[in-house]
Amino acid sequence: MTNKFELEHIGINTENAQEAEELAQLLSSMFNLTPRHGQKSEFAGDYFECMRSPFLGKNGHIAMRTANLEDAVVELKEKGLSFNMDTAAYDEEEKLKNIYLEGEFGGFAIHILKK
Repeated sequence: MTNKFELEHIGINTENAQEAEELAQLLSSMFNLTPRHGQKSEFAGDYFECMRSPFLGKNGHIAMRTANLEDAVVELKEKGLSFNMDTAAYDEEEKLKNIYLEGEFGGFAIHILKK
């Protein structure tokens, strides 16, 4: 089975809240996006998540979404990839709602989300 994956957003690591807010404001201005505050980050529209402190990935993370996360996990495991189980998050029905792949890809962690 082949799952359809779509880009959700790019997470960019910054050193602190001020740097995250400044970067989100700049990206918003550049690309006519609406800035907004998140729980651990500042957003520029839906495309850029500027982390208030460094998180997974040297540079940040790439968030991909898919309709069937459980099938996507099976598919990616069949391709030889593994997952960072410490990052697995579940919904109230105990279904997987997001998880990070193990390792980095071009300096980015990869986050897979349920659409």
